[in-house]
Amino acid sequence: MTMNNKIKETLGDYDQKRIHIGVLGSHSALEIASGAKQEGFKTVVVCQNGREKTYARYYRNIFDKFIFLDKFSDITNPEIVRQLTELNTVFVPNRSFSVYAGYDAIEQKFAVPLMGNRYLLKTEERTAPKNQLWLLKGAGIKLPRAFKSPEEIDCPAIVKVAEKGRTIERAFFYASTPEEYELEAQKRIKAGIITREALNQSVIEEYVIGAKFNANYFWSPLTDEIDLLGFDRRIQTDLDGVLDLPAKEQLELNIPTQNIEIGHMGVTMRESQLEKIFEAAERFVAICKKEFPPGMIGLFALQGAVTKDLEFRVFDVSPRVPGCPCVEPTSPYMKYKYGVEVGPGKRVAMEIKRAVRKHRLAEVVT
Repeated sequence: MTMNNKIKETLGDYDQKRIHIGVLGSHSALEIASGAKQEGFKTVVVCQNGREKTYARYYRNIFDKFIFLDKFSDITNPEIVRQLTELNTVFVPNRSFSVYAGYDAIEQKFAVPLMGNRYLLKTEERTAPKNQLWLLKGAGIKLPRAFKSPEEIDCPAIVKVAEKGRTIERAFFYASTPEEYELEAQKRIKAGIITREALNQSVIEEYVIGAKFNANYFWSPLTDEIDLLGFDRRIQTDLDGVLDLPAKEQLELNIPTQNIEIGHMGVTMRESQLEKIFEAAERFVAICKKEFPPGMIGLFALQGAVTKDLEFRVFDVSPRVPGCPCVEPTSPYMKYKYGVEVGPGKRVAMEIKRAVRKHRLAEVVT
């Protein structure tokens, strides 16, 4: 039986008046659960022992059920799948779920209805055949120039390479020439931040000089409309700490900085530029419908920069919950449309509620 048929069979057994909205206890679990509770849903969180206190102690008020695992990857085990389906769970995938569960297991073993398109999750990996860059190019969205090798570097470039200790994190560095690339790479290899093997698999792109904007969206298969939830920017360590220093001290330190995302802050954009932000989303949604039907269901983000020529150039895609809890209280864009503040979690819950009411839940899950 295919996964699509398993999900249809599972939904047929669900009591849709008793839906739980589920999430892995990491990266956006709080905002998803908070939004679910705002819309009257019960919630279930899957926690890893040793990393459960945030959910099971400090914010237990927004969770109704807890499932504890020795390791996150156990979430695709048949017993855990059974527990989740017995709770009539609609599961919301986040980045941690993708990384720890693994794409093959998500597509072949995790027979729990996902709010989103489970087959699009793997496009986040740039090593996948039909990856995010392939989709962006097919959509005609402006991208940074890519370099096939360090020898091609002829302008400011950013190198995206997996960390040595935590391969899910990327250790960015910058170079303007092949010689500078090798110098900066050697610093990080010597410091134990990256390996030569990971460096050989790295992505080298033109560094876009512009204002950074992560645009967070929601596409509804029920209405075929795109919502702009808002924009955020990332707070990164230890880069932000270095940039807080005067230029003289930055040069004297001469340490290899890292861009590890540790926080978020909300931003807004000039109203005259919003149309191009929506147009980029429309193009991305269209290519996803074509290449990964039924398309980019629910939450996603296009991360990019606006140049001095006012071009929105996209360098990264999040085909799932982007992880931006600052958007709900800081963004005006959903308030313009709905009359109230609507964050990622609430928007997910609103869609599930509408789908249940209209007997169309199968259209918003895979």
